[in-house]
Amino acid sequence: MFVKIELKQILRSRWMQLVAFLFTFVFVAIIVIQQMALPDIEGFTRQTASFLSVLLFLLPLFILTIGSMSVAGDIESGWLSLLKTYPMKRMQYITGKYVATALAFLLVIVVAFGFVLAVGGLLGGVRLPIVLVMLTLLCIIIFVSLGILLGVFAKTRLFALALSLVVWSLLLLLISYALMAIGAVVPGHFLQKFIIITIHINPVEWLRFGYFIFSNQASVLGPAFYDVTRFYLSPLGQVVYGIITILWIVLPLMLATKLLKEGERR
Repeated sequence: MFVKIELKQILRSRWMQLVAFLFTFVFVAIIVIQQMALPDIEGFTRQTASFLSVLLFLLPLFILTIGSMSVAGDIESGWLSLLKTYPMKRMQYITGKYVATALAFLLVIVVAFGFVLAVGGLLGGVRLPIVLVMLTLLCIIIFVSLGILLGVFAKTRLFALALSLVVWSLLLLLISYALMAIGAVVPGHFLQKFIIITIHINPVEWLRFGYFIFSNQASVLGPAFYDVTRFYLSPLGQVVYGIITILWIVLPLMLATKLLKEGERR
């Protein structure tokens, strides 16, 4: 019941409607431009690269901001205090919020991909790689978890918005700039180790790395990452990838529940 109410509220939000329009417009524009300019070829094409870049750049931004502001808005407005009067555990609230937000963004992506396939069909056909679809799903379920954690920590919508932008900038921009700066002063083998560490501690790079691994495009990463790509191409490596991905989902939700309980005791 709680999930249904939250899902309706999120879908009615002007923010979500604008996000749905933006993704649909951007994806259709990519399809039209690439389909007219380039032939349909196999492998890591410009079309696939454009989809991947847009997904990993814009989708985390909107998920973090909307997800965190949704939770912080409940705390700030007193809606969460009202929910405490009902027999609902804090983990149930976090889980319900997580499921509702994830379903809302999943619906947005389904609508955007639906328009892409429809327009692509008119232009002679377009394929959406299954790995790209799975990557989108993983992006949603990971960053919704992080967004809820930021919302619980922020407690106010304005702080949640600012914190989400800071975290998004850190993951998408600042870490990359820091690696470039480090690369100018340290030997190449040290930089390689820093990049491998960054892949594991940055969910954006983790998802990008997963796309190259599971789409059999690991050669794009170059010979410097041969050992790590060979490991993750093995059955054991794929299990490890799944475990780390699950940790990115579960740990923020557990920490958010803990922070919510500690905040009530103060």
